[in-house]
Amino acid sequence: MVGEIRDPETAEIATHAALTGHLVLSTLHTNDAAGAVARMVDMGVENYLLSSSLLGIVAQRLVRKFCSECKIPYTPKKDELKQLGITSTEGEFYRTKGCPNCMGSGFFGRTAIFEILTVDEDMRSQIIRSPEANVIRKLAREKGMKTLQEDGAEKVRLGITSVEEVLGATRV
Repeated sequence: MVGEIRDPETAEIATHAALTGHLVLSTLHTNDAAGAVARMVDMGVENYLLSSSLLGIVAQRLVRKFCSECKIPYTPKKDELKQLGITSTEGEFYRTKGCPNCMGSGFFGRTAIFEILTVDEDMRSQIIRSPEANVIRKLAREKGMKTLQEDGAEKVRLGITSVEEVLGATRV
C-alpha cells in the first residue's frame, strides 16, 4: 500500500514495486480514471514503465443517499435528467421532504459512484503511444468503460440519490 502518490519519488517507487511483481494499491488525485495515466507521466514515470505496471484504475466519488423514511416518488423534468444524459423517465425517481430520521436534510448515508478503467494490451499500447487523458478516456469508453456520471445516472434511475448529488460530485 502506498498512501498517496504525490511526487516523482513516490511515483517511481510505486512503479518499480509494481514492475517487480508486487500488487501496489495507492491513491492519486485526478478528475477521472484516465487522468491518472497523464498524472503519473507528468510526475516523470516513463510511458513504457507505466504501461507495464498498471492493471487498472478506479475513480470514485461519494454521493449522499436519499433518506428511506422521507423520500417520495416524483416525475422529473426532462431537462433535469438531460444534464446526466438520461433520456427516459423510466426508473424510480425520488425527492425528499426531510424528517427527524435525517435531521431534515432528506439524505441519510452515502454511496459511491465508480469509473473503472481496465488496462489490457490495447490500453498498454495506447499509453506508450500517447498517455494523454482524452486519448486514454476515448479508448476506455470504446472498450465499455462507464463514466462516473453514467454510474451516477444509474443510481439516480434506481432511486438511490439525486441528479444534483451526482452533478455536484462529477463536475470538474
